[in-house]
Amino acid sequence: MVGILSDSHDNLDAVREAVRLFRAAGCDLIIHAGDFVAPFAAKELAGAGCPVKAVFGNCDGEKNGLRAALKPFGTIQEPPLALEHGGRKILVAHLNVYLDQYVKSGLYEVVVYGHTHRAVVRRAGKTLIINPGETGGWVTGKKSIALYDPAADEVEIIGVG
Repeated sequence: MVGILSDSHDNLDAVREAVRLFRAAGCDLIIHAGDFVAPFAAKELAGAGCPVKAVFGNCDGEKNGLRAALKPFGTIQEPPLALEHGGRKILVAHLNVYLDQYVKSGLYEVVVYGHTHRAVVRRAGKTLIINPGETGGWVTGKKSIALYDPAADEVEIIGVG
């Protein structure tokens, strides 16, 4: 199981609840699609007990601090991030600017993005597109994450808190 979150924006209570949900679901990978904001928020993901793969968002200004905070249990880089997990080719971005190109490339079975603060689960051809919504809840008032099962190729959006 893959836990997916984005736009946590320093909401520690929401990140801690997301970690609890990821642990309960037995996640073996967490993907963060950008906008931690500060390193202290990123450190909270250590509690999930599995690796974290993340990309920087447009509000992640303290990049060296975020790299250092995640280094003991994960990585963060400029988007996009291509990875393979559970036999699935996954691309992670923050902005949705190049979403159509990522899908049309045919290289990825799953494309994850954030930034819009709105949860999205849809298919475009053979590509599953996932936006977990905003974990922080500051913009929409709705805190959410996603759980992705690579074996079944299914995703569920779950409210946080």
